[in-house]
Order: sequence, then C-alpha cells, then structure tokens
Amino acid sequence: MTRSCSMDAAQYNAYIEHMRQTEYPMLKGATYLDHAGTTLYSKSLLDAFTKDMMGNLFGNPHSASQASQRSTHQVQDVRLQLLRFFDANPDDFDLVFVANATAGIKLVADALREHESGFWYGYHRDAHTSLVGMRELAEEHLCFREDKEVEDWIEYGPQDTQTRLGLFAYPAQSNMNGRRLPLNWCRRMRNKGVLTLLDAAALLSTSPLSLADLDTAPDFTVLSLYKTFGFPDLGALIVRKDAAWALQKRRYFGGGTVDVVVSLKEQWHIAKSAHLHKQLEDGTLPIHSIIALKSALSVHRDLFGTLERVSEHTSLLAERLYSSLKSLRHANDEPVCEIYKDPTSSYGNKNTQGPVVAFNLRDSRGQMVSNLEVEKLAHVRNINIRTGGLCNPGGIQSALNLSPWQMKDNFSSGQRCGSETDDVINGQPTGMIRASIGAMSTLTDVEVFVAFIAEFFLDTSCVPFNRTDSPISSLDVPVSEQLHIESLTVYPIKSCAGWQIPANTSWEVQPQGLAWDREWCIIHSGTSIALSQKKYPRMALLRPTLDFAAGLLRISCAVPTKDSTATEINVPLSADPRCFTANSKTSTPTNVCGDIVSSRVYASPYISTFLSAVLGVSCTLARFPANSASRHAKAHLSKTTDSKDATPLAFSNESPVLCISRTSLSALNAAIKARGGTAVPPSTFRANIVVSPSLPSSSTSTAYIEDTWTSLCIFSHKRHSHSSEGTSSTANFKVLGKCRRCHMLCVDQQTAETRQEPFVTLAKTRRQDGKVWFGVHLSLSKGETKGWVRVGDQVKAT
Repeated sequence: MTRSCSMDAAQYNAYIEHMRQTEYPMLKGATYLDHAGTTLYSKSLLDAFTKDMMGNLFGNPHSASQASQRSTHQVQDVRLQLLRFFDANPDDFDLVFVANATAGIKLVADALREHESGFWYGYHRDAHTSLVGMRELAEEHLCFREDKEVEDWIEYGPQDTQTRLGLFAYPAQSNMNGRRLPLNWCRRMRNKGVLTLLDAAALLSTSPLSLADLDTAPDFTVLSLYKTFGFPDLGALIVRKDAAWALQKRRYFGGGTVDVVVSLKEQWHIAKSAHLHKQLEDGTLPIHSIIALKSALSVHRDLFGTLERVSEHTSLLAERLYSSLKSLRHANDEPVCEIYKDPTSSYGNKNTQGPVVAFNLRDSRGQMVSNLEVEKLAHVRNINIRTGGLCNPGGIQSALNLSPWQMKDNFSSGQRCGSETDDVINGQPTGMIRASIGAMSTLTDVEVFVAFIAEFFLDTSCVPFNRTDSPISSLDVPVSEQLHIESLTVYPIKSCAGWQIPANTSWEVQPQGLAWDREWCIIHSGTSIALSQKKYPRMALLRPTLDFAAGLLRISCAVPTKDSTATEINVPLSADPRCFTANSKTSTPTNVCGDIVSSRVYASPYISTFLSAVLGVSCTLARFPANSASRHAKAHLSKTTDSKDATPLAFSNESPVLCISRTSLSALNAAIKARGGTAVPPSTFRANIVVSPSLPSSSTSTAYIEDTWTSLCIFSHKRHSHSSEGTSSTANFKVLGKCRRCHMLCVDQQTAETRQEPFVTLAKTRRQDGKVWFGVHLSLSKGETKGWVRVGDQVKAT
C-alpha cells in the first residue's frame, strides 16, 4: 500500500475495486453511499482485533493485576497514537474517550453550564442537531444564519466577552451537503475571548485534520471514529490543555475520576488532577473498543495509506457524481436533480467541498418526487443512501426555504423524523436525498447510482409518469363492467400470510373490514412496535388458519424452525381475558405504522418463544380488543374522507378493505414477462378481494379500470333475504382511493425470499405524482353497518 501514493486516480480506483473484493465482502451485490452515516469496517480490521483479543488477557484498568495493567498500557498507547493521527502534540492536547461525537458535545455543555454565570453560545446554521441541542443549556444563544454573520460578529461584535463565558460551535464539514467551513474561525474567535468547539465527525470520514498549529486549533474537537474506520463504535473529545479550565467546573464525578470520596458524616471528594481525561472519563472505559481502535489505525494505514490519499480519491468520485447528476435532463430539457450545493463550495476542491451530494428529484413537469418512493426503489436495488432531514435542521430549512410556520404545519400533518408519511407537502419537499462517498467507494458505485436515477426518474418521452402498459383514456372507459369476486382473503395476523375464505362461505363485512381481518399483530417485546414484512420478510412464512369448529386461531410455520420444537401454536378466537398479560386487561399502547393503537398482549411464553424462533427477533402476539374505542384511521385517507366519517380500523394500516383486479394483474404480469421476469400471483398484493371479468372475452375488461371507480355494489348469487327481483345487494362500498405500494411487494409470499418484481415494473408503469399505485381501498358506504360477500358474487363498479 505504500506505493499507492504514487498511483494516479485510475490506478488507485482499480486498486480499491480489487482490494474490497476480499476486504469488504459485505459489499457484494450492494451499492453503499451512506458513508456520512458510518463508513464500513474491513475484514483485516476484524481479523486483527480478534487476534489481539484471543492472544491477550485484558482486565478492568482500575485494578493492579497483570491483565488490568495490560489494558491500562493499551489505552495509554492508543490515546497517544490517536493524538498523533491528528498531529496533536500531547504536551498541548488531551484526548477523552466518549461514546460518539454527540457524547463529547454533551460533556462540554454539561461542564460549561456549571460556571457561575452560565455561558453564551453561538452556533452556525449548518450545525448537526447535536450541536444545536447545546443551546438549551446556555444562558443565551445565537444561530448564525450565514458565514457573513460570523465574519461580521468576529469583526464588529461585542468586544467585552469576559463577563460571561462564550462558546462558538460549528461543523468542519456539513453533514447535509458536504460543504466545508472555514477552519480559521477558531483562531479568530479565540482572539475575541470566545472558546470554540469544532464538530469534525463528518470531515474525518474522508479527510485529514491537523492540530499541529496550536494557534489555529479549536479548543474542543469532537469526532466519531466509526465514521473514519467503520469500527469500533467510539468517539473522542480532543481538548487544548490551555482550555481545560473550562471543563473543570463539572460537579458530577464517576468511578475512576476521583482520588478519594467521603460519604459518611461528611461528604467531600478529591478529583484526579494528573490528566484532564482522568477527570472526565467516568467509570470503566470501553477498553475493548479502544483496543480495537489500535487495530483500526494500523489497518486503515495499510489499506488506504493516508487520509490525504482518501481525500483525493473521494473528491474525484464526488465530482463525477455531482456532474453526472447535474447533467441528467428530461426530454423537455428540464433538470432531473435539484442539487443543494453551497455557492462557496466547488466539487473537486477539497478545501471547500467534501464527498457528499445532497439533492431532490423533479419529474418532467417540474414537480418534486417523493423521497420515500426513491428510498423504496433503492431498497429493491440494494442501493444504500440517506433521505429525510439528515439531522441538520438549519441546513435543511435554509436549502428548502422552509419557514418555521411550515415546519409546524408539516408536524401537525403527521410529518416526523423517520416516518413513512408523505414527504412532499403542498408541492414542497420536507427533506432531501444524500449520497455520500467513502474510502472504499469506487467509480462503479457512482455509475450504478446515476444509472439507477436515470432508469426510474429520467423521462425520455416527457409523458408524465402516470402511464400504464395499457393506457386508459377517459373516453374509452365504460361506466361499469360485468365482474365477479374471484377470491376472498383475510389476514388474521397483520403482515403474516392470508387465509383464503372457502368459496361456499358468505363472509361478514364490518366498517373496520372483513370479519377477522387483522385482528392480531406481532409486536416487538421491548418496544411494542408492530412488526412488518418490510423488515421481517419471514412473517410471510407464518400461516394463520381460522378453525371455527375448534374455536381456535392456528398459527403454523411453512418451514421447520431450529430454535423451537413446536410446529404450531393455537390461541382462542374468543377474547378470553385469562390469555393476556396482567397489565393488558384493558389495553397496551402499540405502535402500528406510526399510529398508537390499543392492544392486548398474550401472556403465554409458548407463543412468544414460537414466534421469536420463526422471526429471529424477540416478539409476541397482541390482539385488538373487541368494541374498543381506540380505532384509528390513517391521515392520508382522511384527505378523501370527512374527519367525522373517518373509517375505523383494527391493525390494518391503510383502509378496511383492499381490492385488486385480475385483469390489471394480467396486464402487469405481461409487462413483467416482457422484461424477462416471472409473473407474480395475486397473493403478492395481499388483497382482501380479487375481482375478475364475468366474461373474459369482453372488450370492456380494461386493465386498471379500477383507477376510475368511485363505488362498488356486490350482489349475492344466493338469496339472503326477500327481494322482488329475486336477489339482494349484499354490500355497497365506496372507493377511498388507489393503493400506494411499497417494496413489501418484493417479498415472495410463499418462500419469504426478496426479489425486485413486481415493484420495479410497477415503478416504471404505474407511477403517478411520484407514487406507485396498484389496487384500490374500499370501505362500506356511509350508513351501512354490515354487509355480506362470497366468492362468485356479482360486482357492479361505477
């Protein structure tokens, strides 16, 4: 690797391509562009760490044994190595190990607020959320909205800063768009008598930071080492020793930070005074992580040389990514990408721009594309990116021109960090896409990602993405079709396999859906969050059966489970209170797709053991209480339904009833097969009702005609009550809207294996307004409290 510094860009890229085949096997078949979140750990790093751990005996450093002293010496050595990694002279700097950069920031904040007059706090707009949070502990705080405001404050701001301790904090590199901020602010703020805190976490993922010049170095520097090395999960706070006084007012002390403590009769203690880190590292250090850091420093040097070389490589890749995305244009010459690059930065210039590209997508009409849909497709293609607010509130609000009142309105509309709600509100995005490059990234990663954007979001014909393989013209769509119910399915347990209703059985429809549909769900034992196939595909292997004769819900697994001897578990169909946990006699709050729903949790350990063994996560079964008042309806459906008429649901998270058309499925499968794929069965779409044409050869059987439906009227083949016409309407439904689809469609409902279809073809043929659609949501018409349906019933759609 020592020869790599003499390699040109193409040679170095080829070296990385070859090296990562053995060092990063987890990248096979994947494109990883989230290095700003964390970079990846290498095989050599894990091997070296394992060898060190297996070859040595390490004890708690707070003892005098050989094993303990070995740990102490290792910690001392690694601390020194890490200081030298940043050109920090140990005579001038001390290094405190912390959990991550955020922990280092909080340590500084907790110490400064102990000063008698508190502290004044200034922070830059581009600050990470963790820096913004320091303002809550300050007596006064100020957000600098632009670089010029910082410059003006340095030049013309208050000259007398001695009356109150002052701290200015900012990122060396924006974690949002990679823009690099001036490092000389630290020296100039010091001349104003203000302490400085530099958040170097994002910068150090791909670029060096030298603290050799004591005059220009920050007073406090925080970093997250996993962003540089991938492992271990560890952070550090580097402190200029001449600023250590500011941290020594901290009143709390932990084990290992004091020389003596008196607790009885009198209460006093003496803090360790030899080194600052001994006063601030509470309790036992994460010794194994620090030992791993020794291997990380060595292996990183062997694989990549210096951070300067990494910076050159990633800068070239970022420039290629930026220019490629910028050049993407629809057929009408409208840009595909809106890139949020600061005007003061330039891709290819390592001093002003890091290897991060932040952007949003627009369709050929100039309308924003939902990042949620981008992320779904990226998931299918195993492309790893970051979308959303990126933990950078000031940068996001500035780049997207979001006013405080808009943020409040978005929050009131259900927008949350990490939620799966609409992220384009009133035509304006609430977040963005971030692609970030790391040391082991290659030109191939860039090309794959650009090709992905072009494949799904570049319009070469300028026909808006509301087309289908069988385009519908409003003039050609008949008012109604001759249809019948092909099949009926209920899903007793949310996200598990369906149970097909026998063809000769009339089935009750209630306002909350088909009887017994999603009466149960599986919840995480620790968080009570309802599990979903999107995260746990093996849920498709759990096969519930309604056994009315025995009064049981039987749950089996389609494949043998190693960790459980049981092949089936049973729960009563009746809501026997003896089955539930003591604290669940009334209800337990359960998070179902972001909504809080009341549930009752089963007490039997056999149930949780069986389900946990099948899914590989600690979980158990919960039931929606009958006659509960805590029914809920999804916000996006309330847009098509008056709030006073909001449809009550059980554990279904979209609507009471989902319906698909066999004709539309056939059209979709034809498109899939035309692209070389394999047709998918109706079970893929997890619909309650599948309708088919009564006359297969009828020309009125148009694919995707359900998009135009406003209501369904279902007639029974069997007389349920007297009618002058000899038949009776068994159920009247209103159409709530089209069904927005996600990558859960890629889970094979028979094998639980994941695939790309049918979501990829749907994304290319059934995308409208940035969303992917297939099927329609239904509910009983207003005023109807009950209905009946059965396989073979005639359906009239209007």
